[in-house]
Amino acid sequence: MRSLSPILVVALTATLAACNWVPLKPEAKAIRVLAQGTSTDGCERRGEIGVSVKKSIALYQRNPLRVRDELETQARNEALGINANTIQPMTDPLEGSQWFSAWQCRAR
Repeated sequence: MRSLSPILVVALTATLAACNWVPLKPEAKAIRVLAQGTSTDGCERRGEIGVSVKKSIALYQRNPLRVRDELETQARNEALGINANTIQPMTDPLEGSQWFSAWQCRAR
């Protein structure tokens, strides 16, 4: 059996790394994302959302910005299920996981 050439392995890894594996649900586009530490006055707390994604593929470490984006996307999708229209990071991403608080805020 033939083994894969190193060039093919690098090309496959680069292709996988470029993929966005967490699609944003159309309804989640309306979910606002507040910066960590921003005031939530006038908002009703709906709960906490814990999300996680792959931070590495085999030996390849994924781009930290892509991981952060996918965590936020997943949290926005999850917010729909608890009737929240706003999320806010509670922690920084760590090992491909992150916690968000979920809020129902008045329209601004």
